[in-house]
Amino acid sequence: MVIFTRGSRFATLGLAPLFAIWTASSVLAKQSGFTVIDVPGASALTEAHGANTQGDIVGTYYANATGTHGFLLSKGVFTTIDPPGAFFTSALGINTQGDVVGTYANASGGHGFLLSKGAFTTIDVPGASFTQALGINPEGDIVGEYVSVSDTRTHGFLLSGGAFTTIDGPGAFATEALGINFAGDIVGLYVNATGQHGFLLSKGVLTSIDVPGGSFPAVNGISSGGDIVGSYFKPSAGRRGFLLSKGAFTTIDVPGASLTQAWGIDSAGNIVGFFINNRDRHGFLLGK
Repeated sequence: MVIFTRGSRFATLGLAPLFAIWTASSVLAKQSGFTVIDVPGASALTEAHGANTQGDIVGTYYANATGTHGFLLSKGVFTTIDPPGAFFTSALGINTQGDVVGTYANASGGHGFLLSKGAFTTIDVPGASFTQALGINPEGDIVGEYVSVSDTRTHGFLLSGGAFTTIDGPGAFATEALGINFAGDIVGLYVNATGQHGFLLSKGVLTSIDVPGGSFPAVNGISSGGDIVGSYFKPSAGRRGFLLSKGAFTTIDVPGASLTQAWGIDSAGNIVGFFINNRDRHGFLLGK
């Protein structure tokens, strides 16, 4: 790992209000244990990316008239998340305090963001041309990815205590840090000469994660208990989600879906993600 000695680049965007609040009635439907999540007014695309123990869910949706936005679903109410000036927003992680991280694009490029107590803060890794914040734990530690100006490669990062640490898989030319739990364990993926692999970084030791019988694994989330969720590709079945718990893999597959991706897991074992059905993307919650 490479540690940046420069300070973090934060820019507070102020107390710009969230907007477009809807109730969730009629948009949540049970399907074989899965709860389908569709933002009202979304145009065939809703993705759920993160959840906390309070039952709050964050994600992304697309509307024909206004483009791509983040959302928070809390107590049955959807709230749109857009940093000021953004023309693209994706909300990707939430912790127990309700702090939300994600990515947005504006006239100056692509940036990560933190939304805490109503205030947006931009997250840009020093020396990066593009930054995404992808996960946050209860301690406020943030993980994500950035594209380096110096080598044009994608690297993972940890932002803790105001300092950025770069995360690279072994021999990797692309790494993404996608999730972090209370203990500071980090999951993600990397790509090297042997292909794409998931990883767990715990106490400074990086362990590769490959799904038996599958390829191109992406490890997206980790709970406080160490349960891991993600997705993998299987030639006979397409892309499917998985749960890795106590060393055992379990496939997560929404009935009738052509693709399922598991993105987040809370400490109670509730899993969120998205699936494709008839070319439309829907979010889901799989309760414990």
